[in-house]
Amino acid sequence: MNVSDLQSHDEIAWCPGCGDFGILNAVKKALVKHNRDPKDILLVSGIGQAAKLPHYIRCNCFNGLHGRALPPAVAAKIVNRNLTVIVTTGEGDCYGEGGNHFLHNIRRNVDITVIVHDNHIYGLTKGQASPTTDLGYQTKIQTSGVIVEPFNPLEVAIALGCGFVARGYSADSDHLAELILAGINHRGFSLINVLQPCVSFNHKNTYEWYSKRIYKVDQEADYDVSNKFSAYHKCGEWDDRIPIGIIYKTERTTYEDRSGINEKQPLVDEIINNINIENILDDFI
Repeated sequence: MNVSDLQSHDEIAWCPGCGDFGILNAVKKALVKHNRDPKDILLVSGIGQAAKLPHYIRCNCFNGLHGRALPPAVAAKIVNRNLTVIVTTGEGDCYGEGGNHFLHNIRRNVDITVIVHDNHIYGLTKGQASPTTDLGYQTKIQTSGVIVEPFNPLEVAIALGCGFVARGYSADSDHLAELILAGINHRGFSLINVLQPCVSFNHKNTYEWYSKRIYKVDQEADYDVSNKFSAYHKCGEWDDRIPIGIIYKTERTTYEDRSGINEKQPLVDEIINNINIENILDDFI
């Protein structure tokens, strides 16, 4: 498979310079290396600028409600374990409206990959603070500056036992593609939080700002991705130095293995006999 096999004809509706373009390119590069037929790939999203990404790749696509990308993604993987299931979502969609699903699906550990476009702002709804907006940042709504501590998704994921926790940067699509591919190949819930500049509404976390601070953890010879305590400490780095790469990785029993689903025929392959439902509502009257 090559990139042309994934080409969509939908017009891209992002601002020029948006970090989402880099994420789109990285997803395509990862899927080419993953080398599966588009019919065996499912992209799931909720609502937001990030949620538009599945429209721009030719494969199966499901758009859900705001904050509700994870439930249909998990359901699809459970009934058809042969699918490669990828969620593409924003930090507001996933950590704000969808925060409850985020927490509990890490606990379940279903074998899906979650890519979060984290621009530290609500881009679709024109610039109010999101769960990850830096303390003190002024927006049209938070005119005196954000007074709520930012949510750190990587720390939360590690604390909950997520088996694959990574951070990427949209301006480095080759490195991000490798992270996405590694997440797909990992068995279990994989989180890839992607730093993505919003050129329209976030004037702090710019490409220039990130370029002065980002470094790759895989270039540190002594960094151990299996050390949970070191990984948790690494996730807390911000402002002066920002690590990207695989922050934490370990093997966990998946929901599919623990529940016994993998020992059964996939539900999508089950033969459903015709059932007469003409009088079925009578039982509820």
